[in-house]
Amino acid sequence: MNANKKRDFIVITVASLATFYGAYMGNVTPVALPKMAEIFGLSNIMQNWVTNIFLLTMGVLAIPLGKLCSRYGVKKTFIYSVILMLIGSIGTPLSHTIPELLIFRVIQGIGGAGLCVDSMLIIAEAISPEKRGQALGITVSCTYIGIALAPVLGGSLTYNFGWESIFWVMIPFILLNLILLFTIKEEWFKYQNEKFDLKGSIVFAIGILLLIYGFSIFNTTIGFIITVAGVLLLILFGKIELNSKYPAYDIKLYKNKKFLSSNIASILSYIATFVVTTIVNYNFQYVRGFDSQLSGLILITFPLLMAIVAPAAGKLSDRIDPQKIATIGMIIVTVGLILLVPLDKDTSIVIVLVSLALQGIGYGLFASPNINTIMSSVPPKDTPMASSAVATMRILGQTLSTGILTVIFAIMMGNVIIQPSNYPQLISCSQITLLIITVISALCFIVCHIGYKSKDKLYF
Repeated sequence: MNANKKRDFIVITVASLATFYGAYMGNVTPVALPKMAEIFGLSNIMQNWVTNIFLLTMGVLAIPLGKLCSRYGVKKTFIYSVILMLIGSIGTPLSHTIPELLIFRVIQGIGGAGLCVDSMLIIAEAISPEKRGQALGITVSCTYIGIALAPVLGGSLTYNFGWESIFWVMIPFILLNLILLFTIKEEWFKYQNEKFDLKGSIVFAIGILLLIYGFSIFNTTIGFIITVAGVLLLILFGKIELNSKYPAYDIKLYKNKKFLSSNIASILSYIATFVVTTIVNYNFQYVRGFDSQLSGLILITFPLLMAIVAPAAGKLSDRIDPQKIATIGMIIVTVGLILLVPLDKDTSIVIVLVSLALQGIGYGLFASPNINTIMSSVPPKDTPMASSAVATMRILGQTLSTGILTVIFAIMMGNVIIQPSNYPQLISCSQITLLIITVISALCFIVCHIGYKSKDKLYF
């Protein structure tokens, strides 16, 4: 193996490892929530916050980190992000109170935000354009291997060794990631001569924070007010960036319809798919009485098939218009969601498996081609902002996805401990959420098709 191939292999490996355990950490908690709720006395809404606070922290930081990571060095900030993830992953299972638990999840989220940005950025900077789609496909595949392992490994570990073990198991991978990063000799810098847009970054962070938190309590008057305030601040952020000489995030990039459509499709796809694991897991563990291990084995279907399909789809997107592949993928996802809408205690496991399989295959066809479109539809100097876009749309989409379920829970059930007497309401909440995300999935493939028809430029 020559020096360039070895360097490319290490770069793809560190990016893939980071997306693997980062995705695992973001998705492993739902399968352990019933046990954590029992130990910590968590209500149904507080259970969702164990997952949401990780994603919320990532969402607040994703945009400013795009420029900061390039300004101070992609490898250097990657290393810091891994260290923060290590601290959070050790502290979370050692927590004895709810505040401690949430604080260490925030630390994990800070590290996760850096990993999310840097993993895309290091691929964009270090891998040649003709190999980028395949590299992104491998990285995206590892993301979904992490998601695949989260329910099955998390369920088995929780069942046999307690909820704390779901975090301990990732420590070796985090340490390996850190060691490999130190073997990379190159460093990548951009924007070193530009001022950092602190004003815009603060407005964005507060806006995202208010939007996501407000949406989680949207059924209340204060929740509505906070959500509107968040939207207004994000509009203000857009205005600030348009008038800034050195914007934290260049809004003008959205003039390219391919960049615009692929970002919209990204957030819609995450809204449509992320909460499915939580919904099906609640149905299995609460309504049907399955243990976490069995639930995890069934839930692995979606991400496992996604992980198998994604590398091939990424490689294909180097030769065929990626948005054409993405459109086909989201049509398949939508069909899978339609099958799941009536989910209740009597729904056949076969129907659930077919639905999860279709979603996995469809999302595998969608994800890496869509990311390839985002990264390829900006000039080379703006790849850090494209990387921030990938991270932001993912985080915001995932948070809004669980937020929809949280809001419906709050409206129909209130802030209660889930128990047999309110299982009928739990089923109704799940069905309403599934109907909403199915419509969103249909909107996603329409947006993909519009982007495919656009004649705007791809730079790579």
